[in-house]
Amino acid sequence: MKRFLKGIYIYIITLSFIVFISTAHSLTIDEAISLAKEKLPSYKASMIKARSTEALYNASLAPYLPSLDASTAQKRFYTSSQEFSSRTYNLTLSYTLFDGGKRKASRDIARLNLSTDKEEVRKSLLDLEYNIKAAFYSALAQKETVEQRKIQLQDAQKDHEVAEGRYKFGVAKLSDVLQASVRLEQARFNLIQAEGDFKKALSDLNSMIGKPLDSQYDIIGSLDMDTKLPDRKKLSDIALERPEIKQAENTLEVSKNNKSLADSAFYPTFSLNTSYTKTGGGVFRTSFPEEKTAGITATWNIFELGKFFKQQSSELEKGVSIEKLNDMKRRVLLDVHKTYEDFITASNKLKVAQQQLKQAEHNYSQAFGEYKVGKADILSLVQAESLLSNAREQLISSKLNLILSKALLEKITGVESLETIGNRQ
Repeated sequence: MKRFLKGIYIYIITLSFIVFISTAHSLTIDEAISLAKEKLPSYKASMIKARSTEALYNASLAPYLPSLDASTAQKRFYTSSQEFSSRTYNLTLSYTLFDGGKRKASRDIARLNLSTDKEEVRKSLLDLEYNIKAAFYSALAQKETVEQRKIQLQDAQKDHEVAEGRYKFGVAKLSDVLQASVRLEQARFNLIQAEGDFKKALSDLNSMIGKPLDSQYDIIGSLDMDTKLPDRKKLSDIALERPEIKQAENTLEVSKNNKSLADSAFYPTFSLNTSYTKTGGGVFRTSFPEEKTAGITATWNIFELGKFFKQQSSELEKGVSIEKLNDMKRRVLLDVHKTYEDFITASNKLKVAQQQLKQAEHNYSQAFGEYKVGKADILSLVQAESLLSNAREQLISSKLNLILSKALLEKITGVESLETIGNRQ
């Protein structure tokens, strides 16, 4: 009984260890995206830039608050009769009452710049997710290609063995064995190439998720997908909320505020100033050793040639921003339309590839059976096996193209997943 319980205990420990090892050396698409968010320098840089711009936005509040300045001066006077010192202490409080809308426009521009950089973070995240999906599924496709080429090698080995056996029995020519040998070596060559391509695909993924480039692990995922494509009109409407559109809209608002800045030069500036001054030292006693002053200052530029042209330029820049916004919308809608068509094309090609694989499997099975009984030649068998190999890889390529088309459509639309669009109002 003790031996039985001990055996069960060892079995559980071993099974747990195997599960732990397999989990520690595997990666899903969600885990890859999460790692990239932590490690990818370009995404981290966009987040740091947004925090920097937020600090500048907070700084734009300063003109709305009073400014307090302190100064001190000590002087030494040398005259023909004597030397003496003078010390002055000054404390000044100033506040802008009215500046023609300059500080409001400056704060609005800072707010819009912050919004633009936040949209840059969102755009960087969309790029990150697309690049990770492309790298992850490309590596997964290479992994499946390796498996298919192993099957290809097995088929070529089987063909070679049959040709060699028939040659030994004198019912096939030596050329049959040579033809099968050539195809067998080609299958080995293709497998080596696929394994190398898989390692390179993994290194592309590793570079984005912060792992050593030569890291090896199991990719958990599937190239099979069943996504119902949303309505084209709905996708286009959602795409108009992309970060680039928001940034172009912010640029337009900035140009309007630049116009307000140019207009503010035509208005007077009113400011309130209070100061306290204390003077000491010297051989002469001043009548006012302490001075307290308060006053309102109005400054108005009557004429300065540049402000007229700056006002004209800001008005023209607003028109430029409007046209750039319109052009950005045009390009986004065009990208959505073209990528939508690519998705439909990839979906139709996948259906054809699936049907072609079925026919290629049937063709190879028929050719193999006919060659074994001497009803077909070796060229027909080798060609059938080659067509089957191409059909398998074409199916993998078609699945990958469909997934990448979906990922690109998600990026262009500006959503995390097409599946979530159905839940949006």
